[in-house]
Amino acid sequence: MKFTILFSLFLFCGFTSYLPSATAIVVDTDGNLLRNGGTYFITPVIVTGNGGGVAFAATGNETCPLTVIQVPSPFSNGLPIEISTPLKILYIEEGRLVDIAFRFVAPCAATSSRWTAVKEGVEETLSIKLAGYDNPVPGRFKIKSVTVDIGGYNLLFCPDNGSSCGYVGIQIDATGTRRLVVTQSKKGALWIRFQRAIYALPATASAYASA
Repeated sequence: MKFTILFSLFLFCGFTSYLPSATAIVVDTDGNLLRNGGTYFITPVIVTGNGGGVAFAATGNETCPLTVIQVPSPFSNGLPIEISTPLKILYIEEGRLVDIAFRFVAPCAATSSRWTAVKEGVEETLSIKLAGYDNPVPGRFKIKSVTVDIGGYNLLFCPDNGSSCGYVGIQIDATGTRRLVVTQSKKGALWIRFQRAIYALPATASAYASA
């Protein structure tokens, strides 16, 4: 009898170790779980005249496109990104620290296309740039669901120094470019969804800034 009880407990523990985490797993637009290392488009939940997916572009004095932007056309998916965590898990959970990187790198870029936050200007606004930029703020991103009926998510940037995470939102510069920045205002956060990227885009594509 004692052996039967112990064996049953062993089977139960083995089974529960494979059960999904209580933390909600992020889903894409098809309702499938967001895969660790998967390739997706980041697109707005509601299509308006305020821009579409994300891409990289040259802003300010940049001679190489190192700034993460929202493309002008609300009907463009932008460029595909990869969402990953070094943890050996299959799917991305809400609140998990993740890295985000474009699947393609501009030909003039010397380093990877991983997203990072960079201090810019007198007010030291945190702008989302590609890795290798000056004045980076070490940190990673989180995905947080928006609690409304039609769903969707916010992106947050969380510095490694333990200071509070900020929402990834949009700042329109003097040229009308919709640059991704970090804001403490939830009202200014991007409201996004993740669309699985099925078709690969050529690495030499130059339409990222005008799509």
